[in-house]
Amino acid sequence: MRTIDYHTAGEPFRIVVEGTPDVPGSTVAERRMAAAGSPEIDAVRQFLCQEPRGHADMYGGFVVPADDDGADFGVLFWHKDGYSTACGHGTIALGVWAVETGRVASEPTGETAVTIDVPSGRVVARVTQVDGVVIGVVFDNVESYPIARGVEVETSAGRASVDLSYSGAIYASVDAGSIGLGVTPENYPELIKVGREIKWALNDHSLARHPSDARLSGVYGTILYDDLGDTADGPHQRNVTVFADGEVDRSPCGSGTGARLALLAASGRLAPGQTLTHDSIIGTRFLGHATPAPGGEDRRGILPTVEGMAYKTGEHSFTLDPRDPIGTGFVLR
Repeated sequence: MRTIDYHTAGEPFRIVVEGTPDVPGSTVAERRMAAAGSPEIDAVRQFLCQEPRGHADMYGGFVVPADDDGADFGVLFWHKDGYSTACGHGTIALGVWAVETGRVASEPTGETAVTIDVPSGRVVARVTQVDGVVIGVVFDNVESYPIARGVEVETSAGRASVDLSYSGAIYASVDAGSIGLGVTPENYPELIKVGREIKWALNDHSLARHPSDARLSGVYGTILYDDLGDTADGPHQRNVTVFADGEVDRSPCGSGTGARLALLAASGRLAPGQTLTHDSIIGTRFLGHATPAPGGEDRRGILPTVEGMAYKTGEHSFTLDPRDPIGTGFVLR
């Protein structure tokens, strides 16, 4: 199997370009469920994501057909525990890949819209080039909105006050300082522990039920954040997103940034036209903006945009020796 790998703000994204299994379904959302339910297809995810070819924090996707002619292609996002409904850093990487490889035609200077169907809907990566060189991407996500505030959860670090919001997936947001933590590499093990505790405490809660599509229900990740005050343009925060079952996003999390934008806009902390400066645990950065969603007034919905950049890290040809007792691999977390 052949892949092209990128990183977006430090977070890996492995794009399968040869050997993608045939995943049945008429939409990307249907294909996600089919892939998760097929041992044969899921073995390919394990093969590419797990050790020794990947690691516990690996991420990637299968490029699949779009739902209709309105998009350039579709994608099934995957991680060590399965298939996610949304992925902003992956969308940014796919936009760069599509333009750099000619998958989507572009002009050497200007902006190219790469439209992608994902399990939570249709998203766009707007890729900017200058003289044939990609210099940045803006990710337009699906409508996002707050769900609930101040949900109390007991954790090993104390009682946490949790805010829930949706941005292609449901996220739980917690002020790290409120439970005695800071978003720094030194706190990495404890942040993972608490992030997992909060996710699983709320995953089956009634608040984590999507109002119209049960496939989007459940808490996908916990966003632990430090509030760093305000810049001249708007709020400045640092976060670490602990998603799936203890996987850590090295980037500021693309769809998670959308979830934060929804909460900040609804509370009045992020005014129209302002920018969320969103840093990661490793110091990389996304810039987020929010505009009111048409018809989203009933739940204070917004349309989030996230600015970032992805860089190619390598091309790979992976093989599986039939004599290998490890087979498709393993994970230790």
